[in-house]
Amino acid sequence: MSQQHQDLIDRDRKVTFHASTHLRDFAHGDAPGRVITGGKGIHIVDKDGREFIDGFAGLYCVNIGYGRTEVAEAIYQQALELSYYHTYVGHSNEPQIALSEKILALAGPGMSKVYYGMSGSDANETQLKIVRYYNNVRGLPQKKKVISRMRGYHGSGIASGSLTGLKAFHDHFDLPIDTIRHTEAPFYYQRAAELEGMSEHEFSKHCARKLEEMILAEGPDTVAAFIGEPVLGTGGIVPPPEGYWTEIQAVLAKYDILLIADEVVCGFGRIGADFGSHYYGIKPDLITVAKGLTSAYQPLSGVIVGDRVWRVLEQGTGEYGPIGHGWTYSGHALGCAAGLANLAIIEREGLTANAAETGAYLQHQMQAAFGDHPVVGNVRGVGMLAALEFSVDPARREHFDAAHKVGPRIAAAALDENLIARAMPQGDILGFAPPLTTTRAEVDEIVARARRAVDKVTDQLVREGAIKATMSVG
Repeated sequence: MSQQHQDLIDRDRKVTFHASTHLRDFAHGDAPGRVITGGKGIHIVDKDGREFIDGFAGLYCVNIGYGRTEVAEAIYQQALELSYYHTYVGHSNEPQIALSEKILALAGPGMSKVYYGMSGSDANETQLKIVRYYNNVRGLPQKKKVISRMRGYHGSGIASGSLTGLKAFHDHFDLPIDTIRHTEAPFYYQRAAELEGMSEHEFSKHCARKLEEMILAEGPDTVAAFIGEPVLGTGGIVPPPEGYWTEIQAVLAKYDILLIADEVVCGFGRIGADFGSHYYGIKPDLITVAKGLTSAYQPLSGVIVGDRVWRVLEQGTGEYGPIGHGWTYSGHALGCAAGLANLAIIEREGLTANAAETGAYLQHQMQAAFGDHPVVGNVRGVGMLAALEFSVDPARREHFDAAHKVGPRIAAAALDENLIARAMPQGDILGFAPPLTTTRAEVDEIVARARRAVDKVTDQLVREGAIKATMSVG
């Protein structure tokens, strides 16, 4: 590492509180840092000019790839005209109006309005306020609980972090709050031992039964909404088992429970459809979007409100006056300009179709490279989402001892190969979510680098005695 790069990192250690970071180790120089200076296509470059394939598109978000000057130009042109004015009490800007029209056209029938924020976390905070308001207006003040799923990810705030079903986001933060519940994760590979032998569809029915049991135990008159990602993201990149969403929606309809589709990861093409809801036949009342909305060229999120909910919101303000909810930066003109330019690129270049077609190739190549690998228990994914789950005994779905830190070690080995892949929480899982611009040749390179990384750590585990020598691939 160059001295200039090291100096920047040393300065950073003194002044910055980094997300999802071992704070003590980083502050004292015991954890690595890196300064990113640019990017093009599916690659990013650090201060020393070292180039990496970003196999995770930032945090699933840079759908159009890096270095798109069209988006920069749109932001610049809007900034010359109007950088900011608030959107309270009916004020608007032209990009917000056009973007709302575009989002609703993509979302399809049944969706009515878009409310804007800056991140998926704040959008899900908005969702929870809408759910509370909705049932207060309907004269159902006790109907306030929201059911999420274990391993779901819905943000890092107090309420949105409570919706998240991952241990690290709850421990030592006194979460979840008392109106949030978590039901079974739709994770067929990690189903409990007593469910061995179930088909995927039988497991989906099991998940629906567990949800209904929870609703009945809590009292249907107290349960307001259910929130779920079409595909579990940070919880392990887990496509739902066969029939899952059909079974779940039948239970929600039975008990008058709103469905919030968290499309922060799946929205705007990532799995080969405009929305994950379209792909899986989900009919949500509310939709959360962010990430792919602007490909992260500007912070922007949205809550898409369905007709059923919107009618009640209108009724409420008719009775109680203007709704008491707002963010300073809601509908920010620069974010909306970036969103319009981003969606134009996705449409013009057919990136949603590419996510379906090249995504299918990604799934095939991952399966070919890792389907019979001695430490890979599960290869899964859909579109431009993929994951490898590692196992000390794949035939028995047996987990590695957490002390071996297999997932993080393989992610580090991939970085040595100049490939960014993500070690997922709560398991030895390596995730992939490359930009939607990725080509077949780039898929081949991602898979080849990942294979070298997995083989390298496998051989290390053999030498350490963590696995049998017969499993060595070196």
